[in-house]
Amino acid sequence: MTTGSSIADFIPPQVRARLKDLRLTSRRAVGLQGLGLHHSRSRGAGLEFAQYRAYEPGDELRQVDWKLYARSDRFFVREAERESPLAVWILIDATASMAQEDAARPGWSRLSAAKGLAACIAELALRQGDRFGLVSLRGDGVRLIAPGASVRQRDRILLELHALSAHGHWPSAEQLRPLWERIGAGDLVVLLSDLFDDGAADVATRLAAARREVAAVQLLTAEERDFPFAGGHRFRDPESGEELLGDGAAMRGEFIARFAQARRELNARLDASGIRHADYFLDQPLDLPLRRLFGARDAAEYA
Repeated sequence: MTTGSSIADFIPPQVRARLKDLRLTSRRAVGLQGLGLHHSRSRGAGLEFAQYRAYEPGDELRQVDWKLYARSDRFFVREAERESPLAVWILIDATASMAQEDAARPGWSRLSAAKGLAACIAELALRQGDRFGLVSLRGDGVRLIAPGASVRQRDRILLELHALSAHGHWPSAEQLRPLWERIGAGDLVVLLSDLFDDGAADVATRLAAARREVAAVQLLTAEERDFPFAGGHRFRDPESGEELLGDGAAMRGEFIARFAQARRELNARLDASGIRHADYFLDQPLDLPLRRLFGARDAAEYA
C-alpha cells in the first residue's frame, strides 16, 4: 500500500467500527417482496470453521482465537463458511459534477463520499467472503476491476480510488459496453452517483431490467438541500460550464421546490424498476445510506 491508500484514509474509525453490524444482502433468493441474506459457500463469521486470518481493526473480539493468541502472541480471527458467493459491483460516477463540495466542508466532495462508500462496500464484501469489483465512469471512458475476494483485491481497489478524480461528461453508449458484457445476471450492483445525468439512471434501470440486482446511492450536497445563499451569486454547471447569476435569497424557494420535484421523479423511476435507493448528503454519517439500503433497523439513529 502507498501513502494515502489505506483503509483508514477512506473510512473514519467510528464508521468502520459500525460496519460490523451491516451485511450486504441480496433479494434474488426471495424475490422483490422480501429482503434476505444471500446464501453462500464463502467465509464469514459463523457456521463451520474455514481458516484463520490476521486481526484487523473493526473485527469483532468474539472472533479472535484466544488460545492461538496465547501460543503465538498475535491476534488471529477465525473465519467460517457460509453458502454461494455474491458478486458485488461498485459503480462510481466520476464525472465533473461529482467534484462539487459544500463551502462549509472544503475537501469533502461528492466523489470523496463515493470513495468512502466504495471502501465500506469493499470492506463488507471482504468480511463476508464475497467477490467485489469496481467500475469508474467518466468522460474518458470506463475503468473496470473484475471481482475478486481477497485482501489484495481490496487494496487494489483502494489504490484505484486514491487515483480517481472527477472529469468530463457521462460515458458514451460505446464506452459503456463493458457493463453489459461483464456484469452477470443475479450480480449485486451498487451505483454511487449524484444521478443528475439521465445516463446514470438509464444504466441503473437497464441493469435492473436485465435481472441484475441494483441499489443506488444519490450523493448530494447540503447546500442543494438547504440553499443557504444570500445576496448575489454566480452558479456554474461543472460539466457544461453554463453560468447563472442571481440573488440567492430570491432564488431559494423556486430552487428547493424544483429540486424536490426532480428527486421525486427520480425516486419514482427507480421504484418502478425495483431498484433500492437511498440519498446521502455530505453532512451526514458516511454509513447512513448503506444502513438504509441493506435493512439496518438503527438507520434512523444516524439521520
